[in-house]
Amino acid sequence: MSIPDDDLVGRSIERPEQFAPLFDRHAPAVHRYLARRVGGMADDLLAETFLVAFRRRSSYRADGVGVLPWLYGIATNVLRRHVRQEVRRYRALARLPDTAAPLTGEDAAIDRADAEALRRQLAEALAGLNRGDRDVLLLTAWADLSYIEIAEVLGIPVGTVRSRLHRARRVTRDALAPLRIAEEMS
Repeated sequence: MSIPDDDLVGRSIERPEQFAPLFDRHAPAVHRYLARRVGGMADDLLAETFLVAFRRRSSYRADGVGVLPWLYGIATNVLRRHVRQEVRRYRALARLPDTAAPLTGEDAAIDRADAEALRRQLAEALAGLNRGDRDVLLLTAWADLSYIEIAEVLGIPVGTVRSRLHRARRVTRDALAPLRIAEEMS
């Protein structure tokens, strides 16, 4: 029987080695979230996230939200310090030329062209979002957190989560609208 996360955090205050199973359990999910946000920097940011969590373990509150959302919150705060690099990455992706892959047929070529156009437009839209809206959108889409979990992670009211997510989706949808219109016309 495995020890619940909240108990491990509590035990780790007196016995630091008790924190290790939390890394084993949650590092893959936090790493996926970080990798989607910053690519190759994910390993470094994951290490920083767990170092911060370890140092702050005595301030963890077992209030029913859970350790994983707490870790996502720390990861998001670590990311905030790297936000300039993230925005630059999205802008760079948006500027990349279409790549030419070997064709295996007309349908494959059309699919690749559509994916390239979507990738560039989506990267531009993400780069254009303000930090708070981008954090809420990506915690929803990539970490699959609930509104309540996101509110707890970011330290904002649930209503703010809803309004930021609505705004981020609208901006993203508007950015992708030209692609939908072009698709409908073809």
